[in-house]
Amino acid sequence: MTTPFPFTAVVGQDDLRLALLLNAVSPSVGGVLVRGEKGTAKSTAVRALTSLLPEVAVVPGCRFSCDPLSPDPGCPDGPHEGGGGGASRPARMVELPVGASEDRLVGALDIERALAEGVKAFEPGLLAAAHRGILYVDEVNLLHDHLVDLLLDAAAMGASYVEREGVSVRHAARFLLVGTMNPEEGELRPQLLDRFGLTVEVAASREPDERVEVVRRRLAYDDDPAGFAARWADEDAAVRQRIVAARELLPSVRLGNGALRQIAATCAAFEVDGMRADIVMARTATALAAWAGRTDVLAEDVRQAALLALPHRRRRNPFDAPGLDEDKLDRTLEEFSGDDDPDNDPDPDGDGGGPGGPGGGGGQPEPDEGPAGDGAGARPEEGEGAPAPGGGGEQSPVRAAEPFRTKVLSVPGIGEGAAGRRSRARTEHGRTTGAHRPRGALTKLHLAATVQAAAPHQRARGRSGRGLVVRRDDLRQAAREGREGNLVLFVVDASGSMAARQRMSAVKGAVLSLLLDAYQRRDKVGLVTFRGSAADVALPPTSSVDAAAARLESLPTGGRTPLAAGLLKAHDVLRVERLRDPARRALVVVVTDGRATGGPEPVALASRAARLFAAEGVASVVVDCESGPVRLGLAGRLAGELGGTAVTLDELRADSIAGLVKDAQRRAA
Repeated sequence: MTTPFPFTAVVGQDDLRLALLLNAVSPSVGGVLVRGEKGTAKSTAVRALTSLLPEVAVVPGCRFSCDPLSPDPGCPDGPHEGGGGGASRPARMVELPVGASEDRLVGALDIERALAEGVKAFEPGLLAAAHRGILYVDEVNLLHDHLVDLLLDAAAMGASYVEREGVSVRHAARFLLVGTMNPEEGELRPQLLDRFGLTVEVAASREPDERVEVVRRRLAYDDDPAGFAARWADEDAAVRQRIVAARELLPSVRLGNGALRQIAATCAAFEVDGMRADIVMARTATALAAWAGRTDVLAEDVRQAALLALPHRRRRNPFDAPGLDEDKLDRTLEEFSGDDDPDNDPDPDGDGGGPGGPGGGGGQPEPDEGPAGDGAGARPEEGEGAPAPGGGGEQSPVRAAEPFRTKVLSVPGIGEGAAGRRSRARTEHGRTTGAHRPRGALTKLHLAATVQAAAPHQRARGRSGRGLVVRRDDLRQAAREGREGNLVLFVVDASGSMAARQRMSAVKGAVLSLLLDAYQRRDKVGLVTFRGSAADVALPPTSSVDAAAARLESLPTGGRTPLAAGLLKAHDVLRVERLRDPARRALVVVVTDGRATGGPEPVALASRAARLFAAEGVASVVVDCESGPVRLGLAGRLAGELGGTAVTLDELRADSIAGLVKDAQRRAA
């Protein structure tokens, strides 16, 4: 039984309700992405929508939910006779689990039967089950990128295509797509964000009375689900009837030239990429007019459409927060409201203003002056334990220098971790490198190897015609090599020596650049810092690189350099993470000048800690932050004990001439 639709005590729940209802009226809007913290009724609201959708008429026995009045001519279960009687069933909500495979999503062809028996057998997937209903993806940001691509392609085209070695199946797949995500667990790529029509942000209310009402309703539902649903039955029926009426009115809604100019001007003013935002805004504004029972699109519809369709399209990189400057939006709508079309009237309520400063939050912070010149050589202990105004040897956090494109750091060897873009790995997708007998169901056929295995046995099998006689034992699975995502664990020296002459600004800029690279390569990241007398896990391993950037920005500096403590803490983090995700390989990035001054025998302790990583074969890179004309080479020595490599801040840049020369020297050696 689904819970009733009305909710309170969640900030943004009204926008969520509206976005879901607009997609119910016009699925061409493109779906909804719901962003919010945990426990904000995201999933509950989506499930509640199912009971509000009108029933669906289907062809009896069709696994693809064809409409009896206009059946799909290419339906794999067809052909169906149009205009015949059909059966009705409630609208269906299908959930896509995070760990689903490609075959589970789009369906699977039985390659073994197709080749060995000549039978084209197709098992429909979740896209077929969701046709003419709702496809719900909880934690969509944790779904593999190639599955999100398939999902959004099907949503855009209204059809799903399954092809395996020359055998193909196509079926209709039109559904209301809803995804939910907690930004703390990582972001979607901007390309995927753009494919969702609308996005809403939800957060729990901080008002005690509203929270009390939520708890009261939840307890009432748990005590008597049927009675609680009956209490809201009239409201649900009214909303359902309004959806039906809006669907019938939708073809009659007029989107005038004035409204179109406002839409185009708004998208141009906020510098969104491409034309998808304009199209989504137009469809959303039309659905808003139909939902309100009007046949003309007004300026208030355009404004509401912009608030739902544009914020997530303003996000340029993982460190930008989605948002929209409502003052700028109102100014743009006012400027283009002079046409005589009735849909260009200004907002009659005059309540368009809202919070948000000039620039819509899209502006970048003023860049720092960059790495300060490190001039004359610093003595090994310069800056160690320098007292700050607040005492305790701690200095105020400094801002990071401007990030840059980094060299590719990868883990040697071939892994089998989660799909990504960093290190070599055996994957389901990628270039074919060989073949082997299938272990379980055959998913990727290696045709040449299969033919080669079957060819020697043709005479014994009595082959008389042109066709090749293939048996199950001949089938070969393609072995493929692609890229995996890794755990990039940053171990950052925040001691006083790193803070000398504002060197920490350059260090933070370098780590920020590596974080951006980790985001693009679909890695998990973690952050360990060490200073004073201990090391701390500033951020446990996570997919949220923007959370790591925020922790880095507020990182204080000062005190001595407990290098051994930092390495041991990192080793402990890796041990725990290896139990949670044994297939994901780690890359440890130690950012330090190599000095060790904290604790008894600091150098010897750091050496022993480093050799733990080397003994376990953990890939590591030391970013050497030492500067000045006098260099001790301690970071290089640390890299040798870790079993890794060392790069300077300059060599870390992708366009660094020094880095290119050093790479060439390594290849020559």
